[in-house]
Amino acid sequence: MAMPVIETPNIRMPRLGLGTWPMKGTECSAAVQSALSLGYRHIDTAEMYGNEEAVGAGLAASGVPRGEIFLTTKIWNDKTNGAAIRSAFDASLKRLATPYVDLLLIHWPSPELDLPDALAGLAAIRAEGRAKAIGVSNFPPKLLQRAIDQGGDQGVSLACLQVECHALLDQSKLLGICRANGMALTAYSPLGKGNAPNEPALQDIARKHGASAAQVALAWLLAQPGVAMVPKAASPARQAENLAALDLKLDADDLAVIAALPKDRRFVNPGMAPDWVNG
Repeated sequence: MAMPVIETPNIRMPRLGLGTWPMKGTECSAAVQSALSLGYRHIDTAEMYGNEEAVGAGLAASGVPRGEIFLTTKIWNDKTNGAAIRSAFDASLKRLATPYVDLLLIHWPSPELDLPDALAGLAAIRAEGRAKAIGVSNFPPKLLQRAIDQGGDQGVSLACLQVECHALLDQSKLLGICRANGMALTAYSPLGKGNAPNEPALQDIARKHGASAAQVALAWLLAQPGVAMVPKAASPARQAENLAALDLKLDADDLAVIAALPKDRRFVNPGMAPDWVNG
């Protein structure tokens, strides 16, 4: 099946990518190379992951032309203004051994973040062509809306929000904001840190379709317009299993069962106050 994409005026992004946290070194570069050989064209990394060099090595070794790959990296939240973001991004590009990324994100919000200055820094990087699109990650709804509004005042268009999103966590508020503002949403931990496939309801649906419960969890996200996902998978077998989720079409009954599951399970805890993460 051809890779589906999200396409807006600000971004064109394959809907299924490879997440690389917490892989390092040769495991990471081999995973990137393997994924690209299988047909993946979307790779996700971050400064904080400590694997940008390995990701860059995997990209180079794959033989896939750079222009065919959608590459995301993220700047950690100790960079609280535009100058610090630009300096960190310079270092990321060197580690990745690439002249540009396709998407650059602020990785986590910080109470010390100078949001207008940070947005201006992102916009300058995009204007230079070193990031094709810009956005934020892990911003709660109120802060995301503030970033969109302040960005609009500055002529800065945010293209994407990356956030934990899966069948066991309700992110409808964030998704609604993204859709209302022409933004894509990228789901990290789309399998709920391995917990979603353990849900009996997903396992029942998987048996019905002759699929795996992990494929059902990914297919549920694929059924949500405007959502991409970056499951981590080190082995070629798991990468291929995830890729095969593109061929799984859930029916209305399946979607209703998944919609009825409790959606209050968050598995990534940054150590921030709940109102800062969720508010």
